[in-house]
Amino acid sequence: MSLNLTGTPTGTGTGGDTLNTDLNTQFDMANMVWAATSAALVWIMVPGIGLLYSGLSRKKHALSLLWASIMTAGVVSFQWFWWGYSLVFSHNTRGNGFIGTLEFFGFKDVLGAPSAVSSLPDILFAFFQGMFAMVTGILMVGGACERARLFPMMVFLFLWITIVYCPIACWTWNGEGWLAVLGSLDYAGGGPVHISSGHGALIYALILGKRNDPVAKSGTPKYKPHSVTSVVLGTVFLWFGWFGFNGGSAGNATIRAWVSCVSTNLAAACAALTWMFIDYFRFGRKWTTVGLCSGAIAGLVGITPAAGFVPVWAAVIIGIVTGAGCNFAVDLKSLLHIDDGLDVYALHGVGGAIGSVLTGIFAADYINDSAGSYAAPIDGGWINHHYKQVGYQLAAICATVAWTCVVTAILLLILDRIPFLRLRLRPEEEELGTDGAQIGEFTYEDDEMYIPEPVRSKASAQVPHPGEAIDDKIGAGSNSDEGTSSDQPENPEKVTV
Repeated sequence: MSLNLTGTPTGTGTGGDTLNTDLNTQFDMANMVWAATSAALVWIMVPGIGLLYSGLSRKKHALSLLWASIMTAGVVSFQWFWWGYSLVFSHNTRGNGFIGTLEFFGFKDVLGAPSAVSSLPDILFAFFQGMFAMVTGILMVGGACERARLFPMMVFLFLWITIVYCPIACWTWNGEGWLAVLGSLDYAGGGPVHISSGHGALIYALILGKRNDPVAKSGTPKYKPHSVTSVVLGTVFLWFGWFGFNGGSAGNATIRAWVSCVSTNLAAACAALTWMFIDYFRFGRKWTTVGLCSGAIAGLVGITPAAGFVPVWAAVIIGIVTGAGCNFAVDLKSLLHIDDGLDVYALHGVGGAIGSVLTGIFAADYINDSAGSYAAPIDGGWINHHYKQVGYQLAAICATVAWTCVVTAILLLILDRIPFLRLRLRPEEEELGTDGAQIGEFTYEDDEMYIPEPVRSKASAQVPHPGEAIDDKIGAGSNSDEGTSSDQPENPEKVTV
């Protein structure tokens, strides 16, 4: 039986009845393949950030940051389905472009009608943009490094994406958003992704307070990364995935998408070298691997708002300036006395702001128009003699920073006053490590790591090492005919992992 596809796409709602209408005729298949591939590339960035964060942390907290990346993929995917996509990309907004409606609540009618990017159907655009929300979420929770309770983190993440990220993304990327109408330019997320996550992480770290450091009683705690290998692997995932992050943001498979991919790679390379050379002269004349990786990420952040607007040569300048700026911004945590152990603010908050300003300088109308018939004309930046574009960029930065900092602080302070949503680990839990205290599993098997267990009998049970008799382990703590019974053993019961 063949389908009788004689209907005409409606362009609204679901786009038409799939039983009698071929909704695919509205779209170019190559555009859809590239957007879907890009979405998959962006997804791999989420565990990539987990690997990066895990490598930068101490060993006893390493698994919790890998856990956070997979948790973020779960929580934000559900939030995006539930109402996130609708709040950002509904076809109508409320409050003069402040927030979307619940038109697409629960992905209602999200199928084959043209989306906010007319070259893609709603269902594909929702899939692609959901990955951006996930990346923003995992970046932001990095501010809680090594001291946050995990259930409150999940609750906070769901609310933060709803109340902080969704409005900012709507302002910036929805055609009716007030920053879009004002004229600010943000190609792939300098404001909604990086500035918001960087400042959100900064406030999260501020309200949680400094990590307990038994050695340094004052100042910001500093620890060496426990696994530089994980840092490198996480950076590889990020650099690779960023080709989808920026390349896919064109919304089509045009020359503009390929320009943005080349600019992305070049900015990352120049920033990596810049950071490494600065560290060489600042810190002991060593060619540090962590510095090389940090610089690459700074360059990727800086080029994000600019990639589809600026000439390729401008990516060199953006990479160098962002790499240098973020390198020195790392010192701000000591000046601010805020323990941002993973430098989320320096890399993403500062890097995103630098990239946004440089977008206002180097944006070129001819690069934007390389998208051909898909292009929405722009006036460009300073190189097009459109000097007030930098003012629009600064307005977007200030609005994003103000909304993120104020709303994040209010949200965290409210949650921390709800008894079962206390944000921070207790001192003894922090000393044990988030992995042992909150997860009960570890990145590495270590005989010296213990999980406290409740006492269930008068006998103290301990899991034997290979080759040891179980009776020897249990007999040492059990009652004998010559001993006296006790409701509690002399030592707390523990299980070796």
